[in-house]
Amino acid sequence: MSLKPGVVNFDETWAKILKTLKAVVTLEKIERAVWNDRFSDVYALCVAYPEPLGEKLYSEIKLFLEEHVKSLYQAVSSPDIDILREYHSHWAKYSQGSSYMDLLFRYLNSHLKKQKQDYVEISPYTVTPICPDAIDIGPLALSIWKSIMIEPLKETLVQHLLAEIRKDRNGEGTQQNVVHDTIKSFVGVQEYQSKGALSLYESEFEKPLLQETGEYYRREAADLLAENPCSVYIQKVDVRIQDEDLRARKFLHPVSYSRVIRECEARMVEEHIPYLQAECRQMVRGEKCADLSRMYKLLKHIPRGLHVMVTELEQHVEETGQNHDTQKFICFQGPFQYVDAMLDVHSKFTKLIDETFHADQAFHASLDKACTTIVNYRHDARKPSKSPELLAKYCDLILKKSNKNLSDSELDEKLGEVIIVFKYIDDKDIFQKFYSKMLAKRLIHNLSISMDAEEAMISRLKHACGYEYTNRLHWMFTDMSISSDLNSSFSDFLATAQVNMGINFSLLVLQSGAWPLGQTSVSPFSIPQELIRPVQMFEQFYNGKFNGRKLAWLQHLSNGEVKLNYCKRTYFLTVSTFQMAVMLLFNDKLQFTFSELSTLTQLLNKELTRIIQSLVDVKLLNKTEDDDSKEATYSLNMNFSSKRTKLKITSAVQRDSPQVVILLSTRGTADSDNWHLHLAEKPMVRSYHLQQTNDTLFSFCLQVISQSRARFIPSVPMIKKCIEALIDKQYLDRQEGSKDEYSYVA
Repeated sequence: MSLKPGVVNFDETWAKILKTLKAVVTLEKIERAVWNDRFSDVYALCVAYPEPLGEKLYSEIKLFLEEHVKSLYQAVSSPDIDILREYHSHWAKYSQGSSYMDLLFRYLNSHLKKQKQDYVEISPYTVTPICPDAIDIGPLALSIWKSIMIEPLKETLVQHLLAEIRKDRNGEGTQQNVVHDTIKSFVGVQEYQSKGALSLYESEFEKPLLQETGEYYRREAADLLAENPCSVYIQKVDVRIQDEDLRARKFLHPVSYSRVIRECEARMVEEHIPYLQAECRQMVRGEKCADLSRMYKLLKHIPRGLHVMVTELEQHVEETGQNHDTQKFICFQGPFQYVDAMLDVHSKFTKLIDETFHADQAFHASLDKACTTIVNYRHDARKPSKSPELLAKYCDLILKKSNKNLSDSELDEKLGEVIIVFKYIDDKDIFQKFYSKMLAKRLIHNLSISMDAEEAMISRLKHACGYEYTNRLHWMFTDMSISSDLNSSFSDFLATAQVNMGINFSLLVLQSGAWPLGQTSVSPFSIPQELIRPVQMFEQFYNGKFNGRKLAWLQHLSNGEVKLNYCKRTYFLTVSTFQMAVMLLFNDKLQFTFSELSTLTQLLNKELTRIIQSLVDVKLLNKTEDDDSKEATYSLNMNFSSKRTKLKITSAVQRDSPQVVILLSTRGTADSDNWHLHLAEKPMVRSYHLQQTNDTLFSFCLQVISQSRARFIPSVPMIKKCIEALIDKQYLDRQEGSKDEYSYVA
C-alpha cells in the first residue's frame, strides 16, 4: 500500500467498498485480506489526486444506508407480521454492523473533520476539511435508523412494547430479549450524542410507560383494597413493588428504575396514605413486627409518610412504660426493680426498631423522647421525679461491697446500663447530689467494690455531661490519695518525735468544698480521753505542714475498732466514734444512768438514745426495766457472747437521719445552689450578644434551657436570678428607660 496520493477510479473503488459494506450491515463473514484492502481503498479515496474523493465517498455511504434502512422498514411494517420480533432481528444486525462500519471508515471520519498535513513533505497539496458538519459513519448509520425506521414506527412500537410489559405484569409469557433490545434501541440510536442522549427514550417511550404504569397500579390497588385487610394489602403491595423493580431491571434503561418504582408507590401507597396511617396505630399497639416492617418499607420514601408511625411508636412506648411496673417500682419498690424495668422497656423497643425499622434514627429519636417522659414521670406535679434518687441508689448498690459482688464484665455492663437510664434524666443535678453523697460514704467507710470501678463510673458520667459535672467527684478521689500520703507522713512524724499513742490512728483529710458532708445538724461531742492525744498530735503535725488551714473534725462519720477483754472470748467490735465513746466509759465504771452518759459524752439526747439503743440491741449493755430510756440505768453485760469474734455494730434504725433529710430536700434548694447558678450563667453568656425585647428574650430563655439540659433544666426563677447575677458581674446591662431590654457588655 502506497501512502502517496494518486489518481483513483472512484466507480471501480466504490464498487469494491459497496460489496464489503453490504456484507458488514448484514454481518456476513469477511476475509481479513479483503478487510485490509477496504481500509486501503478508503484511504486512497480520501487522499486522491488531483482532488480528494472523501466527500463523494461519504455521500455514497449515506445514500446506501438510507436505501438499506428503507428496505428494512418495508419488511418491518408489512402486514400480518410480528413487528417486535422483526424489528429486533434487523436492529440486532444493523446496530452491530454500524459499529463495524465505524471501524472500516475510521480514516474517512477523521478526514472529514480535521485538517491534515501529515504528508506535506511528500505532497505539494494540503488537505483541508471539506465537510466540517459531517458526523462519523457509525453515528450516521444510527441517525438514519432513527429517522427512517423509528420515527414512523415509534407509536406502533411503543404500543406493542407496553402490551408486552402488561402481559409480564399479568404473569403471561413475554419475549424478554426482544422487548429489552427494542427498548434499548431508543437509547442506542442517540448514544453518540454528548447531550440529550436519552431524549428520544424519555419522551417517546418512558413517558407513556409511566402513564400506563400509574393507571395499571391504580386499578390494582383498588382491587386489592376491596378484597383484603390492610395487613394482607401491604404484603401484596410489597410483592408487587419488588416484582416491578425486577421487571424494570429486566426491560428498561437504568434511568427508569427509580421512576417506575416511584410511580408504583405513588398509586399503591401515597394515594392511600390516610388509610395506611390509620392502620399504623393498631400495628404498633399490637407490635406486629412483620407488618410494621412492610409498612416501613412502603412509607419511608413518601414525604412525611413515617410521621404518624413515629408518633404512634412514641405514644406506645410511653404507655408501655407507664403501664409497666416501672411506675409501681418508683413508688413502692427498690432501685434494682425500677432500673431493670426501665431497661426492659428500652431494650425491647431498641431491638424492635433495629430489626423492624432498620435502626431508623427517627424511630430512635421517638424512643428517646418516650423514655425521657417515662423516666421523668411525676405522680404529683408539685414534687420532683424519684428517678435521680433511685438511679443513684442503684449505682450505690452495685458499687458497694457485698456478698454477691459482680465480676468485672458484669459490673461494666451494669455501669453501661446506668448511663442508658441516666441520659434520660432531666434533673441530672439532683442525681449528682445523691450520687456524691453515696460516693462519699463509700469512700469514707471503705465500702467501694474497687476504686477502678468508681473511676470507671465517673468517667462515664464525665463523657455524658462534661468535666465540670464530675469535677467535685474527681476532687474526692484526689483527697483520698492525698490522705493516704498524709497518714504515711504522720507516721514518720510520730516516729521522729518518738511518740507512742497506744492506738492505731488513721484519718481522711477532706476538702469542705468537694465533699457533701454538712454539719448543721451534727450533735456536739466530747472526745474520749483515749483519742485526745492522737487528735492533738495530728493537729500539731498538720498545722506545721500547712500553715493557715483549719481542721473541722467530723466525728459522726468516724469509726474505730474496740477490743473486749472482759468476756470469756476476745471480741473485736467495729463501732462508730459515738458508740466507742459510750463503750470506753465503762472502763471506769460498770453502770451509768442516761443523764450521766449524756453529761460525759455531751451528745444530744436524741443521738445518745439512738447510740445506746444500738448497744442494747446487740446485748453489749443491759438496761433496767424502766419504760423511758432516759430514766433507765445501763450496765455492761459481763456475759456477752457471740458466735463470731469480729462484729460490726450498726446504729439503731431510724426513719431518716439528719443527713438523709438534707439529701431528700435537695430538689427544693437546688435553685439557690451557687454551683447551679454558675452552670446556668455559662450558657447565658455563651448564647449571644443580646439586646432583646420580651419576645426575643423568651426565645433566649429557651436556648438557655436547651444548652443546660445535659446537666439539669433551669427554672424560670433561676434564669431571672442568673440575669441579675450577670448584671452584677457587668456581663449584661439594662437599657435605660426599659425593664425588658438588656445589652451585652463587650
